[in-house]
Amino acid sequence: MKIVITGATGFVGQNLVAYLQQKNYEISSISLREKEWKKSILLEGQAIIHLVGKAHDTTNSSSSDEYFRVNRDLTIEVFNEFLKSKVRDFFYFSSVKAVADSVIGILDENTVPVPKTPYGKSKLETEEYLLNQKIPDGKRLFIIRPCMIHGPGNKGNLNLLYNIVEKGIPWPLASFRNNRSFLCIDNLSFLIEAMISDVNLPSGIYNFSDDDFVSTNELVTVIAKILGNKGRLLSIPPIFIQFIAKIGDVIPFPLNSERLKKLTESYLVSNDKIKKGLNIDKLPLSTKDGLEKTIRSFKGR
Repeated sequence: MKIVITGATGFVGQNLVAYLQQKNYEISSISLREKEWKKSILLEGQAIIHLVGKAHDTTNSSSSDEYFRVNRDLTIEVFNEFLKSKVRDFFYFSSVKAVADSVIGILDENTVPVPKTPYGKSKLETEEYLLNQKIPDGKRLFIIRPCMIHGPGNKGNLNLLYNIVEKGIPWPLASFRNNRSFLCIDNLSFLIEAMISDVNLPSGIYNFSDDDFVSTNELVTVIAKILGNKGRLLSIPPIFIQFIAKIGDVIPFPLNSERLKKLTESYLVSNDKIKKGLNIDKLPLSTKDGLEKTIRSFKGR
């Protein structure tokens, strides 16, 4: 059983390769920087998992053209090679940000997309192109929309939060009340393998998230428990924090408006569709267990 993966050296790719190899899949890793990459896709196999993409830049220093060149144009090239190949499934890793930068209620696959950033718009344009193509009989197209992914080795906002609690600094954003969806890398890998194995799962868009929601204040408490300290919560008026973040938009500073939004907004994502499609009730790791696994990995750095 052969799987082709682009972007296999990234955080998601490395974990997915290891997981699929444990399931006895043969993995072919393709670098799209190589001139002859197209020859590697023209083979028989079960799936192409396209992970290459331009990630959302919280410093807002990337040009819009770069997002569309990597996220849209390069994906279209890979997809066109898939159509000519004998590979059965094409997985495109999009993002919930292709739908919305902020969510009222719970985001599901029926939410009307209104992305605001070049990142989100490039992802949505790619989705729309793929969905408008005729998929030959015997092939499937899966568009995956993950929320915030985490796991051992991840260097995202969880790591920033960990550093604050580890140093004994009171969490200064406790006045912001929120709930968020997360996605443990173990659950992501489980879902991808289950989709490949289930020959009856139809093509379509599927949100990926853990089963439950968690607040940032709860995360601080979990981190403190793992570190064995109290993890103090400090409720500073939001208007003052927002003023500080605006300063960070202009000069180099640990907090800017984009990062503040990521740390304090509510962003809830439903995974009901993929679980119903695969006929599963719960993902292997609970939200809390997955987060604890990630946070414990920071202690061994």
